[in-house]
Amino acid sequence: MAVDYLVIVVYLAGMLAMGWWGMRRARSKSEFLVAGRRLGPAMYSGTMAAIVLGGASTIGGVGLGYQYGLSGAWMVFTIGLGLLALSVFFSARIARLKVYTVSEMLDLRYGGRAGVISGLVMWAYTLMLAVTSTIAYATIFDVLFDMNRTLAIVLGGSIVVAYSTLGGMWSITLTDMVQFVVKTIGVLLLLLPIAVVKAGGFAEMKAQLPTEYFDPLGIGGETIFTYVLIYTFGMLIGQDIWQRVFTARGDRTARWGGTVAGTYCLAYAVAGAVIGTAAKVLYPKLASPDDAFATIVKDELPIGVRGLVLAAALAAVMSTSSGALIACATVANNDIWSRLRGVVRPDGDRQHDEVKGNRAFILLMGLAVIATAIALNDVVQALTVAYNLLVGGLLVPILGGLLWKRGTAQGALASVAVGGLAVIGLMATYGILANEPVYYGLLASLAAYVVVSLTTRPTDAAVLAAWRERLAGRGAEPENASETVSEQVPAAQ
Repeated sequence: MAVDYLVIVVYLAGMLAMGWWGMRRARSKSEFLVAGRRLGPAMYSGTMAAIVLGGASTIGGVGLGYQYGLSGAWMVFTIGLGLLALSVFFSARIARLKVYTVSEMLDLRYGGRAGVISGLVMWAYTLMLAVTSTIAYATIFDVLFDMNRTLAIVLGGSIVVAYSTLGGMWSITLTDMVQFVVKTIGVLLLLLPIAVVKAGGFAEMKAQLPTEYFDPLGIGGETIFTYVLIYTFGMLIGQDIWQRVFTARGDRTARWGGTVAGTYCLAYAVAGAVIGTAAKVLYPKLASPDDAFATIVKDELPIGVRGLVLAAALAAVMSTSSGALIACATVANNDIWSRLRGVVRPDGDRQHDEVKGNRAFILLMGLAVIATAIALNDVVQALTVAYNLLVGGLLVPILGGLLWKRGTAQGALASVAVGGLAVIGLMATYGILANEPVYYGLLASLAAYVVVSLTTRPTDAAVLAAWRERLAGRGAEPENASETVSEQVPAAQ
């Protein structure tokens, strides 16, 4: 496997080099956290697709295909649907706000009272998302080098923390573009056709497997509905996704670039399910469905190609991990630490001084993510808790703020508190992996938002006027006012 090892080592070295190069561009808060809001359609589409298609979408998507057949595509498919909905209906308005976090959007809409509470919920979600992505390194490095679990987590996590800390969003954008290309070649163009051919083609796959493996709804209607509720709606409100929307150069880039990325996700979903179905033909008695990806790569692919496909899996994990890490650090610094200290600076103020602070928070959160990943055993439960809290606590006040002008700050706070507490209580009652907590938690959040908003004074007219100005793309201070036109870097294409 010397050639495969060389491919992986070159790939990892390239990620660190991208981080070092990105450090030269990240000279202001805007550059460091949202790549200066300058990404053109090509880079925006590639990086958006890279962050949403992580280890769960690649290794887990193939595992679901192994277990359920073509209907195993639904998990990743609902992620793509969520990204399409965000891009078509909300991305242009989100990009015009010129904020850094979801909580800043809530403060703008409701008058500055929802930041810390919503920030804590979003921080927990992004932290656990980064942790679960980091744990996936153990699976990949075990296949590559038969490496100890803890050492694999430290190695993979340290590389992501290093390039993310050096250049912030610029480094992550550059590495994500490389990761997008590697994933496209490795999974879609190499692994997919090779797996189908090795399994004898679609005719042989249909002959070898039960008919339910080719039923588009075979995974079950309730499971599909839960995926829509958690992943489709989760795409609409996650800090890691919004922070990528903030990098778009303009409305058209956010809308059409995101639409391309969402469509790519749909194709990726089908590819993963087909690969998993082929693996079921080749290896009908694997101990775990999640072993399907590693097994088919290790046993069926030729030298060199195997290294590239494993690099693709590593790319999938790294892109999600780095995106969640910078989102976690941004929320921790901007929405929690700065507010608790009473230091909330306007956009564009002391940009250069804040780069060091945000860089320090990425390093600190990165170390916390690695330590938590080493200590944690059940990653599925941890990620389920994070998504339940995100959707149950924040979906209603965020979408309500965008769609319903009668919503108030009191209603938003009640919605976050009631929805979050309901989800926690119901998980304790029904179990963490049950569907009821997110169902009933979301309904409780909606009821609290509507009732409290209607029984409290409407949001101040001046706040709503300022909100409408920001939604229209006006009213925000220039983020790089200190830069002259000649100093600005041309928009990335």
